[in-house]
Amino acid sequence: MTDHQPVTERRNFYGRVHGKTLRASQKGYLAEDLGKVRLAGVTVEENPSRATLDGAALFGGRPLWLEVGFGGGEHLVHMAARYPEVGIIGCEPFVNGVAMLLGKIRAAGAENLRIHPGDVRDLFDVLPTASVAKCFLNYPDPWPKARHHRRRFVTQGYLGALARVMAPGAEFRVATDIPDYVRQTLEEVPQAGFDLVAQAGPGGAWEDWLSTRYEQKALREGRSPHYLTFRRKG
Repeated sequence: MTDHQPVTERRNFYGRVHGKTLRASQKGYLAEDLGKVRLAGVTVEENPSRATLDGAALFGGRPLWLEVGFGGGEHLVHMAARYPEVGIIGCEPFVNGVAMLLGKIRAAGAENLRIHPGDVRDLFDVLPTASVAKCFLNYPDPWPKARHHRRRFVTQGYLGALARVMAPGAEFRVATDIPDYVRQTLEEVPQAGFDLVAQAGPGGAWEDWLSTRYEQKALREGRSPHYLTFRRKG
């Protein structure tokens, strides 16, 4: 039995799933390594009843962290290596990013990572309530056109589900270089049950932050990073 009623209707997904042709090494990572770290029981095909995952069994009872849209995986692997006492799930539907991450995992030897290579909403369906202790949203797709703002992660459809799986007092970090994304984040995230803890600009990143390739690209192009920290209300 689940402890909630997950959404089961067909969902639209607007992000990219495929990009440039994968290198032979990246195809090898997908073929050889993805099965070892892919989180089972998340997809509708594997779990049509949407039964709740056993949160305590995911990482042997270690605290659970989540990164939504890990891009090339730099930050995810960095955090896993820095905090071996936690378990981290990374969600990313873009197969090129998944392949890049797998290469980094192989090089780093990180063992406290699991991947859902798909829509994070499917993961939200099956995670236990209040099971996530920290969540990262780093340089999400900005969807710059006004008519596409509803596709951003910082909308109630995503945030309500995120709030359900986050424990009271859990930390939610958002990094972006898009001022309008900051605006929408500050408007929408508190409505979902979070308090703003800190807001910083360039030079004000978290102590354990690893600047990603997306941030470096933004800096080269003259865009300033913003770092927002929220805490789930108790």
